[in-house]
Amino acid sequence: MDITFDPALPIYAQIVESFKREICSGVLRPGERVMPVRELALKLGVNPNTLQRALSELEREGLLYTERTAGRFVTQDEALIAEVREELLSGIVMDVLRKATALGCPPEALADLIRNGGNPNG
Repeated sequence: MDITFDPALPIYAQIVESFKREICSGVLRPGERVMPVRELALKLGVNPNTLQRALSELEREGLLYTERTAGRFVTQDEALIAEVREELLSGIVMDVLRKATALGCPPEALADLIRNGGNPNG
């Protein structure tokens, strides 16, 4: 996991989003063990308390779970992972729609552009 942090956003929230992307894309597989807090905090260059806050949020959302003596693991709930993937994709689509609308591009033209793989000439 490698994150370039945006100073305008809370670090813990960026870590949560990064974990969600890695889980939904399969980089972190269901049932996979997550690196220990101190080790991962050192790797990311963040305070262990900040990382702990992010991991606790992911546990609260059900994407991670803890086994008392074995550490943290990625959920094996494929339905939850699919739901989070849809939420992430929805956010991306809404962002693209907002930007396209600001450029005067109607949703139908944007849909055509997507169908054509981004090629405006089809």
